[in-house]
Amino acid sequence: MNSLFLYSSRLLFVASSPTLLQFELVSNQQLGHALNVAIPSDWPPGEYDQGAMQFFLDQLLAGGEEVAGWYGWYAITYPTTTTPATLVASGGYFGPPDSEGLLEIGYSVSDEWRRRGIATEVVGTLVRHAWQQAGVKRIIAHTMPDNQASIGVLTKNGFHQITSDDADKLCFEWLPNL
Repeated sequence: MNSLFLYSSRLLFVASSPTLLQFELVSNQQLGHALNVAIPSDWPPGEYDQGAMQFFLDQLLAGGEEVAGWYGWYAITYPTTTTPATLVASGGYFGPPDSEGLLEIGYSVSDEWRRRGIATEVVGTLVRHAWQQAGVKRIIAHTMPDNQASIGVLTKNGFHQITSDDADKLCFEWLPNL
């Protein structure tokens, strides 16, 4: 994967890098300054926490340029006349596809930006991008059974529920309409 920027109708996606993750692990202010964006007061959102940041950093440092883009992505709104560019979500993959072509996707949206279709846009953009990469044959996502918003996001993006390998979470799969 070599693209470090993705674009959707309302969002710019910037691939996480060791430098950005190191800034983020120190402070939101450093990350905001590096990305030249506003940061919501509840950053980081959801399950995207210090542990996830450290995991992404470790994987990027170990894998080098070959794994750039296969982990976290920052989703940033385009600036308007009334709102600055703002970091609103994090999404990405849990690494490159495995030997069978399986890729897992995850996403979290700032509370301040929920219920605006941001998660649907993040998932759709990441799925389209992943599907264009060599070796990807299936995409999965896990969510909690009581997270109706996340279930809705996945369903809107063409995911279908499958048997989960995690007793505490539901699993959804995306396959192209062949």
